[in-house]
Amino acid sequence: MKNFYKGKKVLITGHTGFKGSWMCNVLLNIGANVTGYALSAPTTPNLFGLLDLSSKMNSINGDIRDLNQLIHLMGEVKPEIVIHMAAQPIVRDSYRNPVYTYETNVMGTVNICEAVRQTPSVRSFINVTTDKVYLNKEWNWGYRENEELNGFDPYSNSKSCSELVTSSYIHSFFTDEEYEKRYGLSAPAVSTCRAGNVIGGGDFANDRIIPDCIRSIQSGNKITVRNPFSTRPYQHVLEPIIVYLMIAKEQYLNTSLAGSYNVGPDDTDCLTTGDLVQLFCDKWNSNTADLPKAGWINKHDGGPHEATFLKLDCSKLKSVFGWKPVWNINTAMDKIVEWNAAFLKGLDIKDVTDKQINEFLESRM
Repeated sequence: MKNFYKGKKVLITGHTGFKGSWMCNVLLNIGANVTGYALSAPTTPNLFGLLDLSSKMNSINGDIRDLNQLIHLMGEVKPEIVIHMAAQPIVRDSYRNPVYTYETNVMGTVNICEAVRQTPSVRSFINVTTDKVYLNKEWNWGYRENEELNGFDPYSNSKSCSELVTSSYIHSFFTDEEYEKRYGLSAPAVSTCRAGNVIGGGDFANDRIIPDCIRSIQSGNKITVRNPFSTRPYQHVLEPIIVYLMIAKEQYLNTSLAGSYNVGPDDTDCLTTGDLVQLFCDKWNSNTADLPKAGWINKHDGGPHEATFLKLDCSKLKSVFGWKPVWNINTAMDKIVEWNAAFLKGLDIKDVTDKQINEFLESRM
């Protein structure tokens, strides 16, 4: 990974978000030349600011809905690899503001695809979507990449649309014939990655379970769990981040590997939200004697529809790349407790973040 990415020009959309910040930090640590394009960080505090990433990379403030600015930037930077992570990512926010959600997640995908099409330096392009793109039938086995796409809520549905937009561009524009005619080049490799629920240190978003846990501890209240029996494929944020980078690398070297890939944990790490919160509380209370204790209550707040049962079948990712998850849910929760305890104590967040990245990469070897 380090040998490949050293000196590579990589453009990340949505780089100021939770996952985007982890992505940028990993890329900087392995020597990439990183440019980010995003709105200002969506929360206060935020991981992007805590890691002081703006001083270490080319960070551009811009809206994914602004096609002209995006094309201009990519023409200037001439990235070799593009990873599209910009999104309105919160299910409940998509109910509150569906138009903005569709504008960002659908037209944002159109814009990044069009900008890639007009930037021949791009050789590898990853569109990051979600496990929620599938028509959820509440069955007990994982969805495969060839299952029907039709997310229920505006967020999930907009990400289904994002998948369809990418597929259309692949077949209509990202073809060797088209690129040979326009640029005298082969077409870039394009993949979509459908990731399960991501958890980790540095997430401060609203309506997400781990940030809710930390906010409850800070306020001295019990954690309110609105859907404790909903099953989700939870994974540490570094799992999908490294998979995105792996696929971007491998398809850069061999375009036949491009496709759609589920990115999730093994079945044993698909937990109910209640079990996840109990695991957090147990580990927090056992490992942070000098900080307030954690506990939770079941209290449905009458919010909008959310899926009850959702799993991914990741056998394609495993068979094509020989991939397997690195950290199970117990290890992932240890890392979450470690990171957030350091944050609440005012310790150096850059140190703990880099330590966890190094531990993860060493575990893959």
